[in-house]
Amino acid sequence: MRLHSLSLHPNSSSKLLTHLASMSLLIATLAVETALPASIAYDIGFFEFVPTIIAISYLEDRLVALAATFVMAAVGLVARDILNNPIDIEVWIRAILLLVAGGMIALTFHRQRQDYRTLLRVAEARLVALEATENSYRWAFERAAIGFANMSENGELQRSNKRLCEMTGYVEEELSGLPLRALVHPDDNHTLAEALTRLKDTTSFGSEIRLLRKDGTVLWTRLALSLAVPADALPQSIFVMVDDISGERTAREALRAQKEWLDLALSSSRLGTWRIDFESGSVNGSAAFWEMMGLAPAPSRPLQELAAVVHPADLPNLTAPGELASGANYDAEIRIRRAGGHIRWIALRGRDELRDGRSQRIGVAADLTDRRITILLRAAAKKRERAMLEQRHRLNNLFPVITALVNMVGAPDNDIARYKQTLIEKIGALQATHLLLSRDGSLSASLRDLIAQELQPYMGTHNISISGPEVKMAEGSAESFAMIVHELTTNSVKHGALGTPAGRIEVVWQFAAQEPGADIVFEWSESGERRVSTSARRGFGSLIIGADGEPIVGHSSKLEMLDHGLKYSVRLPPKAIGAS
Repeated sequence: MRLHSLSLHPNSSSKLLTHLASMSLLIATLAVETALPASIAYDIGFFEFVPTIIAISYLEDRLVALAATFVMAAVGLVARDILNNPIDIEVWIRAILLLVAGGMIALTFHRQRQDYRTLLRVAEARLVALEATENSYRWAFERAAIGFANMSENGELQRSNKRLCEMTGYVEEELSGLPLRALVHPDDNHTLAEALTRLKDTTSFGSEIRLLRKDGTVLWTRLALSLAVPADALPQSIFVMVDDISGERTAREALRAQKEWLDLALSSSRLGTWRIDFESGSVNGSAAFWEMMGLAPAPSRPLQELAAVVHPADLPNLTAPGELASGANYDAEIRIRRAGGHIRWIALRGRDELRDGRSQRIGVAADLTDRRITILLRAAAKKRERAMLEQRHRLNNLFPVITALVNMVGAPDNDIARYKQTLIEKIGALQATHLLLSRDGSLSASLRDLIAQELQPYMGTHNISISGPEVKMAEGSAESFAMIVHELTTNSVKHGALGTPAGRIEVVWQFAAQEPGADIVFEWSESGERRVSTSARRGFGSLIIGADGEPIVGHSSKLEMLDHGLKYSVRLPPKAIGAS
């Protein structure tokens, strides 16, 4: 339906008829006025002109109405002048009142006519705008990117746009009058029936539904039905919107298949997926993830609920978001406490994300318990192997030491019994040192006792000085430090001051600074003739004392081989010592 503009101006024939009517009415009124005083004995005071003035003001514009009023007043005065000469002042007053009344009547009709024309212009402008809007909607309807159609109450399509024709393969004439159910796949007809039923209670309804093209192929669409509110003169209709989602449906099916493959891959690799939302304080995880946590599967759990199973020392690694940066990698290992005190090691790998201003952490989880146990067993085996090597090394070093003692200790006055006793005492001291080094690493020992027990066999025959504050060696470090002293002692017996009665050994240790937690500086000095080259030995013992790098305990070791002696120093950190 097209809208047409209203005409604000009458045509020329209508104007002519209006002028003739006005002129005829004026002439008739004047004729009656001139004849009235002769036949009527009294004067009605010009009021006989008022109906004519009203009629002419309605038919003509204000100038014509004012002119007719002036003419009627003048004719009235002339008629009365002829009959009543001179004219009474009252007649003049009535004539003037007639002119005023006529002017007001003419102006009133003129104003009403202007208001009427204004209303006509507004109405015409609105009609033009409405027609433009209708054209715009018609253009949008025809060229929309989705299919549109009008459908009657009985389900027949009435008008369809170009896009719907392209999607279905029909032309508009073929779709017109075609029932919508004829386009719907038979398996989805119940969905269409449900939508039409629901329209009785709601104004719109949408659903994914399959349509059949003209060639019989299937088209996945998102079908929306909207109930159009009818005007009084129009029957109720239904607005149909059809959007082609075949590509979206294909992508969704591909995504679902990929998810199934991903779930299968994660399941076969015994990995679980998880996501932490720090804004809501919730954790989402797969069934495998909750199984690793020792919890029943759930769509979501509060983050703090994991505190019951995560080791307290590892809980901050899981719950603290830190300074999240989108794309930053996250890597942590946590311990899970199971029933009976059993501990499981879980590795969390993922990345931090900022999505819509929300801090999130997403990743996968793997149970490392079996691998961790394997690593610990391997470490224990290597430690045992190192201990066996050390025991073998100690035994190898023990025989040269005993031989040196035998060669060093003479038999005064050929007293064999005294010689044997001295020798037994020296070997007993070596035995005590060996037993000290063979103790469990968790036992602590006095630094002075470690040194004195190692040098005890030589105290009576050599010049040995030991000085320093009382210091306890922490667990594990005591044994390692005793190995250093043992190596220094063994080396000195074989090549240095303890190998000759004239040799001298000075052992000193002190704190590097006065503040708490300072290092202990240990120094071993030998003086006397050495029986080998001044170059340092580069064997297993060199690794222990740190001649080629870091020692087995402490740091900053330094070994100097002099022409007539040896100097060795090492710094022991606070973790290895504790002053008493």
